[in-house]
Order: sequence, then C-alpha cells, then structure tokens
Amino acid sequence: MPTAVRATQEERSRAMRLRLLEATVELLVERGYAGTSTTLVSQRAGVSRGAQLHHFPTKNDLVLAAVEHLSAVRGTELAAGAHDLPRGRRRTAAVLDMLAAHFTGPVFAAALELWVAARTDEGLRAAVAPLEARVGRETHRLTVDLLGIDEASPGARELVQATLDLVRGLGLAATLTDDAARRRRILARWARVLDDHLDQTSPEEPR
Repeated sequence: MPTAVRATQEERSRAMRLRLLEATVELLVERGYAGTSTTLVSQRAGVSRGAQLHHFPTKNDLVLAAVEHLSAVRGTELAAGAHDLPRGRRRTAAVLDMLAAHFTGPVFAAALELWVAARTDEGLRAAVAPLEARVGRETHRLTVDLLGIDEASPGARELVQATLDLVRGLGLAATLTDDAARRRRILARWARVLDDHLDQTSPEEPR
C-alpha cells in the first residue's frame, strides 16, 4: 500500500475515533452514564456501528477512553494557560479560578458520571481507579507548579490536596445549582490562606 494512502487511512481512522470520543463526552454530560449507549454515540458521531465496535468493543471501553481523552486535553489547556497567569499576589486567585473552571466544566461532569457508575460496577471500578489515580497525580503536580509551592515545607502537600478537594467539592455542588457567587467568595478566602503560607515559606522571593 502506498505510504500516502496508508497515511490518509490512518488520519481518517484517528478522526473517526476522535468523533466517537467527543460524542461520548457530549452524551455523558447530557444524558448521564445510564442514558449513554454505543448506539447513540455512533449516531451522534456519524459513524457506523461496525466501525464503532472496531475501535471500542464495549460501552465501558468507549466511556473510559472518552474521559481519558478529555482529561488529557483539559490538562494540556491548563498547562498552556499558565503562561497567561499574572505574577504577584493576584496569581493565587487566578490559579484557583482556573482550577474551578476545570472542575465545573464538561470533563468533570463526564468523569462524575463515570465515578457514580463505577461505585456499583466492580469491573468498571477496576478500570476507573487507575485512570483517576493518574489524573489526580497530574493535577496535583500541575497545581504545585502553578502555585509555586515548596512541598518540602511543613503542611504544603496537605494544603495542595485541600485545594483540590475544595475545588472538586465546589464543582460537585455546581452540578445541582448555580452557586457561582458563593464559589467566588470561598475561593477568594482560600486564596488568602494560600498566600499566607507562601509568604511564610518564601518571604524574600518576589511573587
């Protein structure tokens, strides 16, 4: 097979796979895990059932791949957004705003559907747990870098984890009601807590 033809087929295959993943995320957000089916996904993506089954033989394969894909995309966006963050005292609040946007966006809504389903599905839970552990480690590391926290300082690691638990909890609350004003107040107060820690651990370094 000529190289150009093979490359074109691979590109079409990647594009088809991407459409399936994006359609899956859309349906997870719109209909939840129970309301998402491989048939609906293939219809939404404009892909034949045979082609969909070739890429993802089961619903769990499809949903896991979709959430992993979206998590990777969002992680890349968060890392890229770091270049636009302000320096100095305004940086901490800006980082928290960025994290809050992440945990109130479609990646969190889709992942939440997966977590709920995995609670009572042992097979799904076995597949979800390693993915969530890896995503959690990556988010933790990114948060440390964005905030410029020295995890060797006492209590620093716990503060980072508390930050992620906080924004995750606020994201969960946002799935039930619009609490943007309350969220802003809480994040502003937490930014001051983090700034106090940063000031104590690096008093002579400009921020």
